[in-house]
Amino acid sequence: MCLALPGRIEYIDEGSTPKMGTVDFGGIKKNVCLEFLPEAALHDYVLVHVGMALTKVDEQEALETIAMYKEMGEALDELKEGESA
Repeated sequence: MCLALPGRIEYIDEGSTPKMGTVDFGGIKKNVCLEFLPEAALHDYVLVHVGMALTKVDEQEALETIAMYKEMGEALDELKEGESA
């Protein structure tokens, strides 16, 4: 199964080849290849899979997806706590 995560572009290194940037995934920042998205700009939200930004996404959609992942993580934490009790 493939999973692409939404993140917000915080920095773009215009001089790098391939084009690279820093993307913030809810507090976790990673270096990401932006080569496939020449139109990507600072503060855009992008979907990233294995270190490659694949497409731009609407900010609201990205924020909803991030919130859903957080809820899933919290639910898993609760399940783990219940198993150890």
